[in-house]
Amino acid sequence: MRSSLELLASVSRNQPSKLRKPAISLDHFLQRQRVLGLWRDIVRALHKIPNSPMREELRNYARHEFERHRKVTDLQHIRYLLSTGKSEFDTMRRYVDEQASG
Repeated sequence: MRSSLELLASVSRNQPSKLRKPAISLDHFLQRQRVLGLWRDIVRALHKIPNSPMREELRNYARHEFERHRKVTDLQHIRYLLSTGKSEFDTMRRYVDEQASG
């Protein structure tokens, strides 16, 4: 009887894994990190607003925009979306800062 480790090794050699994601390029990896960083910045900024419908609305808007563009793979388009997203976030941040201080 073969050990479970030998069996797993033979299966993984013979069949491509459905669990393994395809490798991405370094440029895609870097852009992905920038996108995740923008998302984290947005979430942190929103936590400065007291729990309110406006906070939820802003979070839902941001999440919807990220989800809507989830499948974009073109690097130029990703860079454009990041630039646009950062501009929108800067506008939102001014509003958040007003809400948090006032």
